[in-house]
Amino acid sequence: MRRRLINSTLAVVLVVIAVFGVSLVIVETRTIQSGAQESVASEAVRLVGIVESRLGSGEKITPGILSEQITAKRHAEIKVPGKAPIEIGHRPSGDVIASTVRGDRGESVTVQESRSTVSAEIGRTLLVILAVALLAIIAAVILAIRQGRRLTAPLTDLAETAERLGSGDPRPRHRRYGVQELDRVADVLDASAERIARMLTAERRLAADASHQLRTPLTALSMRLEEITLTDDPDTVKEEATIALAQVERLTDVVQRLLTNSRDPRSGSAVAFDLDEVVKQQIEEWRPAYRSAGRAIVRSGKKGLRAVGTPGAVAQVMATLIENSLMHGDGTVALRTRVTGNQAVVEVTDAGPGVPPDLGSRVFERTVSGRNSTGLGLAVARDLAEADGGRLELLQQHPPVFALFLAREQELTDE
Repeated sequence: MRRRLINSTLAVVLVVIAVFGVSLVIVETRTIQSGAQESVASEAVRLVGIVESRLGSGEKITPGILSEQITAKRHAEIKVPGKAPIEIGHRPSGDVIASTVRGDRGESVTVQESRSTVSAEIGRTLLVILAVALLAIIAAVILAIRQGRRLTAPLTDLAETAERLGSGDPRPRHRRYGVQELDRVADVLDASAERIARMLTAERRLAADASHQLRTPLTALSMRLEEITLTDDPDTVKEEATIALAQVERLTDVVQRLLTNSRDPRSGSAVAFDLDEVVKQQIEEWRPAYRSAGRAIVRSGKKGLRAVGTPGAVAQVMATLIENSLMHGDGTVALRTRVTGNQAVVEVTDAGPGVPPDLGSRVFERTVSGRNSTGLGLAVARDLAEADGGRLELLQQHPPVFALFLAREQELTDE
């Protein structure tokens, strides 16, 4: 592109020089020739005047007196009736420019100048014009090179940015070049880079959330399947299989919920449901794990509550809290249901050391953990709760008390 820009600029400059330069040469040549002719004629008129004046006053006309009145490199011939011709200067050879003027007393003066003198002046003028044209060409080349660099460097930079986007590096560069069209392209590339970065972040977040959130249901499901393989009692197999199928359904709901939140976190599928059923389900699922760890899981509080939300999401939030208590807590884990205002509350607490003082509410931030875990569980659980209009809070750090607030069905009917 740089070469094309230089070539096009040179072509334009050369056309301009050819058009205006040739015209200028023609005009200057004619002007110099005309000026030389007029100068010779003027000098002849002046010499006639001098000769006529001296004749009128009776003064002598000699070459010595008239030689001072003629321009150097010119030749003059004065003819006076009854006298020998007088010549001043050297007679030019070759082609000449001449002018003859006659006076009132019959005298005549002829002034000649060699045309080579005029040609030399025309040559000097042509050299000046050529020098100016050459300077114009050099200036045009310099400007074309600078302009080419100004345009090609940003284009090269934009190409590198596009290549980085294609290779998976979505960082915007935020470079601008002072050219409106190129800056527009840079704006579009930066906007695309930001969108790609958000998409990649969302995909990585979905993968991390799915990996973390699916781990718990899969672990519980594998425990149920192990119990099925270890028993020969048909009733026990049927009971465990029924529970396993329920866990598979909840697993499917968790996957669907994660996909829905990744597309639009504000989209909810809240319905009225029996909160006791979800609490009972979680206790049944987690009791074998707590029994294996030599611990217990119990429930207390108000019963018969109906809340508004997504049962699968609520179950997943409870499973996250119960799993945290199993992994990081100690003693008996208690699930307590209560009512505050128009909200149903599920509290999960244990007898463990609780949340470190330096964490506090930051325990819900991603990658924040005081127990060398991923730090995703509580963050995803809070997102799931907020997607249905609820909220997850840490009410007490020691002993730890996590509370899930959900809208009651009564609030929905009142509206």
